[in-house]
Amino acid sequence: MEKKMTNRKLAALETKRRLLEAAKKLICEKGLVGTSIEEITKACGVSNGTFYTYFKRKEDVVFALSQEMYQGIYEEAQAHDGTFMERLIFYMVNFSGHIERDGLKLCQEWVRNTVDPDLVEAPYNKDKLRVDIDSMKGMIEKGMERGELKKSTSVDALAGALVDVIYGEMLCWDMSGGAYSFEERTKEFCRVFLPAMMKPYINEKTGGTDNE
Repeated sequence: MEKKMTNRKLAALETKRRLLEAAKKLICEKGLVGTSIEEITKACGVSNGTFYTYFKRKEDVVFALSQEMYQGIYEEAQAHDGTFMERLIFYMVNFSGHIERDGLKLCQEWVRNTVDPDLVEAPYNKDKLRVDIDSMKGMIEKGMERGELKKSTSVDALAGALVDVIYGEMLCWDMSGGAYSFEERTKEFCRVFLPAMMKPYINEKTGGTDNE
């Protein structure tokens, strides 16, 4: 019985993955408004009812796509070899790069759902901004645990400021119609401005400890 349940769970995960992949492809091509649930399920070879097993409405798909993607980026950044600054830059650049590679239409839907969380049905899917701030706080807290950042670092304020930068860059790129590279703009920020922004918090004491 246990093996049968495991196989059923794996099959369900595979179906959800196929629905997300089909939805992502269609939304990137046509936008969310131009994409119907029937088109998504037809691309997967499943019924409309199967879609509603996993999602209440198609707006929920956008959050599910971003949730899975950015959790992976966060985990990779935390495991990335190097200094705190190198991990932070890895996170910010990959965050921007994934958005750019997925295209403007998906980004526009993601922005719309973030600005108006009432478009997302599931209550645990609503606060994408909070999810990203918590991820940034996790990056900072890990840096403090390792002695790379000063104990006096204001985690909430710094996390909010860094997410403001990413979101601001994303919105400007979105509004420009993709006139330039979002990823390259983030790299430029990290090269030119981020060191000065982070300097007050970086612990440069020998041995990576701070007693403030």
